[in-house]
Amino acid sequence: MERLKLDDFTRYTFLSGVEYNPSGSRACFVVHKADMEENGYSSNLWLYDVGTGDIGQLTAFDKEKGFIWLDDDTVLFPGMRKPKDREKAKEGEVFTVYYKISVKGGEAREAFRIPLAVRSIQKLDDSRFLLTATYNPNRPGLEEMTEEERAKELKKRKEEKDYEVLEEIPYWRNGAGFTRKNRTRIYLFDAATGQYEPLTPELMDVSAVRLNADRTRAVFIAQTWQGKLERISALHILDIQAKSYRQLTPLEEFSWRDAHFIGDRILALGSDMKSYGLNQNPVFYLVDAGTGQRTLLTPDFDRSTWNSVGSDCRLGGGDPHRTDGNYLYFITTEGGSSYINRIDLEGRIEKITAAPGSVDSYDVRDGKILFIGLRGLRLQELYALEEGTERKLTSFNDWVQEERTLSVPEPLRVETAPGVTVDGWVIKPVGYEEGCKYPAILDIHGGPKTVYGEVFFHEMQLWANEGYFVFFCNPRGSDGKGNEFADIRGKYGTIDYEDLMAFTDAVLARYPGIDRSRVGVTGGSYGGFMTNWIIGHTDRFKAAASQRSISNWVSMGFTTDIGYFFTEDQIAATPWTDIDKVWWHSPLKYADKVKTPTLFIHSDEDYRCWLPEALQMFTALRYFGVEARLCMFRGENHELSRSGKPKHRIRRLQEITDWFNKYLK
Repeated sequence: MERLKLDDFTRYTFLSGVEYNPSGSRACFVVHKADMEENGYSSNLWLYDVGTGDIGQLTAFDKEKGFIWLDDDTVLFPGMRKPKDREKAKEGEVFTVYYKISVKGGEAREAFRIPLAVRSIQKLDDSRFLLTATYNPNRPGLEEMTEEERAKELKKRKEEKDYEVLEEIPYWRNGAGFTRKNRTRIYLFDAATGQYEPLTPELMDVSAVRLNADRTRAVFIAQTWQGKLERISALHILDIQAKSYRQLTPLEEFSWRDAHFIGDRILALGSDMKSYGLNQNPVFYLVDAGTGQRTLLTPDFDRSTWNSVGSDCRLGGGDPHRTDGNYLYFITTEGGSSYINRIDLEGRIEKITAAPGSVDSYDVRDGKILFIGLRGLRLQELYALEEGTERKLTSFNDWVQEERTLSVPEPLRVETAPGVTVDGWVIKPVGYEEGCKYPAILDIHGGPKTVYGEVFFHEMQLWANEGYFVFFCNPRGSDGKGNEFADIRGKYGTIDYEDLMAFTDAVLARYPGIDRSRVGVTGGSYGGFMTNWIIGHTDRFKAAASQRSISNWVSMGFTTDIGYFFTEDQIAATPWTDIDKVWWHSPLKYADKVKTPTLFIHSDEDYRCWLPEALQMFTALRYFGVEARLCMFRGENHELSRSGKPKHRIRRLQEITDWFNKYLK
C-alpha cells in the first residue's frame, strides 16, 4: 500500500441528495468528482434499483447537481446545456431551464424554461409546479419587453457590474456576493402554458416551503423586511388553489427552523432564543393549522437537529427533514456523530440509526431508509438501513482503504474542569515506532457549534502519512452535548481556550512519542479565531496556520454577512454597549505578545470572515517582527477547504503542510 498523497482527494467520489421515486422502487442521487482540467467538479445523476440492487449512471453532462422525480420513471433537473443559453446567462439574462430524462433510457429532453432564478421546485400535478425563486425589484423581467427594451436593460445590467449600491444589511452573503434587495418568493408555474405568477409579496423572504399530502396547501417560514434583516420569523399557510396566504404565527422574538404537515396537523421546529441565543437548540411544536396556536411537544429535548460533524470530503447535501406516514424524520448530532431520528405527533422520539459516523443525506419511504454517510475511515457511500442493520450499497471509494495507508483515530476523553468532560481523538503517524519522537499538530474545528468525530478527514490523514501526530477535540462551545455545553456567549477565548490547552496537556502526557518542542496548531473559521487567540496567549506552539479567521470583533461585526447579529450575540456586547469587552475578546489585542511563526490562509470572497480579519493580524505580526506569511485565494469564499477549486485546495493544503514541515521537522 502507498502513503496517502496530498492530491488524492481529487480522486475521491462525493455523493449527495439521495431521493426515492414515488413508489420507493428506485432512488436517484448525485455523484461529484473533481475535474482538474476545468478546475472544478463534475456532477451527474445516478440510479439505485431497490429490487435488483443495480446501480448505474443516468446523466453524463457533468453539470446535474439537483433533481426531483416527476413520476416513478422520470427525473426532472435544471441545466444549462445549450451554448446559446449559456451565452444569454453570461449577458445577464435570468432564467432556469429544466430537462427531463427517463430512467429506462434515452437522452434528456428540454421540459420547460422559466424566466426566473429558481431555487426549488415541487410538482403539484401534471402541469403545475410550486417554485421558490430569487426576486429583485431592481431587475425587471425581460419576457414582456420589446427587443429594444431588452437590449437596453441588458446593457444596464452589464454596466451595473462596475458598482454596488448598499441599502440593507446584510449586504452580501458568502458564496452569493452582493444581495441588494434580493428576496426569495413563492411562484406558481404552469408548464402547459409557460405562465407563472408570484404568490408572496416583493419584500417577503421565504424559506422551508413544505406541501401537504394532497398538494393543495403549503406551510412556509417568512418575514418581510427592509433596511435590516432581523433574526426572527413566522409560519405562514399558503392556499394554492386560492393563490393566497395567511400568517399563522406572530412575528416575534422567535426563530422557526422548519415545519411540516403530518396529515392535517403541523409539526414544527423552533427556538425562542431566550436562554442560549442564536445557537439555542430548537424544540418541537405542534401548530394548529387554523389558529396558529402552538403546543410544546418536547420541553426537555436538547439536541441539535442538523449534521455538524466536520469533514473535508463532502460536496452537496440533502434535506435534513423528511416525512413518512405519521412521522417526521430528522438528524441529530450527538457526541462526535450524527444520527437519523423520528418523532410522532405525541412528541415521542426514536433514534433510527445507531452506528457512529456521519449521516450526510437520506430519504425514507414506507419505513425503508437509504442514506449517504461516512463510516469509520470510509469515505461517502450509499447505504440501506434494513431492520436496524446497515448495508453498504456502493464502492466508489473502496480504493482508499485498499491502496492507501491510513491511521485510525484513538479516542481520548479528558476532564478539563470539574464536571466538564471533553471528547477528542489522536491520530498516530503512519508507520509509528515506539521510542521515536514525532512532531504533532492540534487541529481546531470551526463553528464553534460543530464537532469533530472519527470520520475520514483528508488533511488529518495526510499529515499522519507525513509523519505527524494529529490531535483534535470538541471543547466547550462545540455541538453534540446540549445547549449548556455549547454556550460560550461572552466567553470566547476563556473556557474554550482552557479546554484546548488541557486537552493538549493530556495528549502530551498520554503519548510520549510526541516531541513537545515540535507541536503546531491550526484551525479554520472559529478554529482560525482560536488559533489567533492561542498564539497571543502562549508560546507553547512552534508554528501556527490560521485559516479564514477572525482577529477583531469590532471590524468583524460590521463587515461580514452575519457579523452585525453574530458578534452581538456571541460576544454579548457591541462597541456602543461595551467596547472594552469587544476588544478584550479580539485576538488582535494580544498581537504584541505573539512569538509564533504564523501562516494565514484566506479567500478574497470570504464574506463570512472577511479578508481584513487576516490582513489585520498578519500586519500586526509583521509589525512586531514575527515571521508571518499570508496566502490569499482569488475567487474563493469561506468554503475553500471543503468545496474550493481543486487546484486551490491543493495549494492551500500544500502551503499549510510546507509551513509545518519548515518549523516542526
